[in-house]
Amino acid sequence: MAHIFIGGAWPYANGSLHLGRLASLLPGDVLARYFRSKGDEVLYVSGSDCHGTPVAVQAAQEGISPAEFAGRYHQEFKACFEQLGFSYDLYTRTDQEIHFETVQELFVKLLAQGFLYPRTVLQTYCEVDRRFLPDRYVEGICPVCGQRARGDQCDYCSTLLDPADLKERSCKLCGTAPTERRTEHYYLELSRFQESLSDYAEQTKGWRDNAVQMTRRYLAEGLQDRAATRDLDWGVDVPLPGYADKKIYVWIEAVCGYLSASRQWAAQTGKRWEPFWLEGQEDLNAYYVHGKDNIPFHTLIWPAILLGTGALHLPDHIVSCEYLTLEGRKFSTSRNWAVWVPDLLAKYQPDSIRYFLIANGPENRDADFSWREFIYSHNGELLGAFGNFVQRTLAFINKSFAGQVPEGNFPDEWKEAISGLYLNTGRLIESGHFKSAIEGVFSFVRQANKYFDEEKPWQQIKENREVRLGLKRKRSGSGIIKMARLLFTIILTMEPGPVKLNDVLNIV
Repeated sequence: MAHIFIGGAWPYANGSLHLGRLASLLPGDVLARYFRSKGDEVLYVSGSDCHGTPVAVQAAQEGISPAEFAGRYHQEFKACFEQLGFSYDLYTRTDQEIHFETVQELFVKLLAQGFLYPRTVLQTYCEVDRRFLPDRYVEGICPVCGQRARGDQCDYCSTLLDPADLKERSCKLCGTAPTERRTEHYYLELSRFQESLSDYAEQTKGWRDNAVQMTRRYLAEGLQDRAATRDLDWGVDVPLPGYADKKIYVWIEAVCGYLSASRQWAAQTGKRWEPFWLEGQEDLNAYYVHGKDNIPFHTLIWPAILLGTGALHLPDHIVSCEYLTLEGRKFSTSRNWAVWVPDLLAKYQPDSIRYFLIANGPENRDADFSWREFIYSHNGELLGAFGNFVQRTLAFINKSFAGQVPEGNFPDEWKEAISGLYLNTGRLIESGHFKSAIEGVFSFVRQANKYFDEEKPWQQIKENREVRLGLKRKRSGSGIIKMARLLFTIILTMEPGPVKLNDVLNIV
């Protein structure tokens, strides 16, 4: 029995959940359901990222506390995930005491190991708003690709940035050109991990290609030390004297949530988090599921923190989705450009949304959302192919066999085909190829519908009284029914295993 850790990226609690974010998170739930069905021990965690200046600024504009503002969206996120059937073992939030303790503990360990050091730097300051500006509140032109970018990262070319790198800088709050003031911060000496992270990246086998390519690019350019603290008033306190007006930078804090959430789960359930985290554990696999904008934080920064603190298991599988776009533009909460998940759930069934994102989502390349494709995906595939197979099979059972599945022979070629489908679907899910997995299943569904048409069980039942009465075990509609039972399991739950007819009827 293996131990499977699955960490889903933490949606930022500054606005409603949009379809692009959901597309990058859904693979985590498919993995969790699959491994649980195999009998493995699974720990699947995530939560709402509640810190950062955008939350504090928006809360101040509404006259409420940042915790209250973030709490509103945390509850919305949680409700959406529950409605969508996400099977988190724990969905938490970063403004919990156990998260503060875990982040500060890791910070102190990095400091004790000599991987953090103080540096006096020039930090962007807005004279109009009279405050130091967080990196993402400085906007300008990316020096690499020439597109508009924030001071922490360019969304177009994924370059990690510092506000000083930007051209034509402006304050996002008031639009004026910011100045710079001296301030002291602690820096993570990421450059010291260049060799160890290069070795680690070369040895991994469970990363998607976008993660491999982007990580190699950063390593080839040479890792740069990154600020680990910032002048902020909302976040995790720096556990050092003289730093009362500073917080631990959100980019180093948020990834620590995977560990803090695991500890919180253990405290709440009485179970142990260590088998999912301590290096040297047998049969331990760690999956990290997120969008491509989070790749460097999961392939470089989080592994550096884990290596610097020691004895904690590094990511094995990086399941990093590309962007879901709308009319060619990336979904964005801050720019109010999105299809919002609460609105979608108010009009459409969760299974339709889940199926569309698995079958048509941005798994290997950017995908543009289309209402026409969404409707076709439901009507033409989920309903037209699978729904048709379900309906005609159950109707046949009820009409011809009084709702009871008869005994019968299952053709050997179909038995072998469906066994192969189970094995191949499992391999594809484990390797993060969900689109290929569901394409294989639906190809089989279409073959099964064709088989149903060719066999004409409704005609056999009329012509052969022995078949109708269930007295003769021969090739008949019972083989189709048995096939349907297996297909129901794979498609409706994406988890191979035995299924009872009553369970199928309840699901349908």
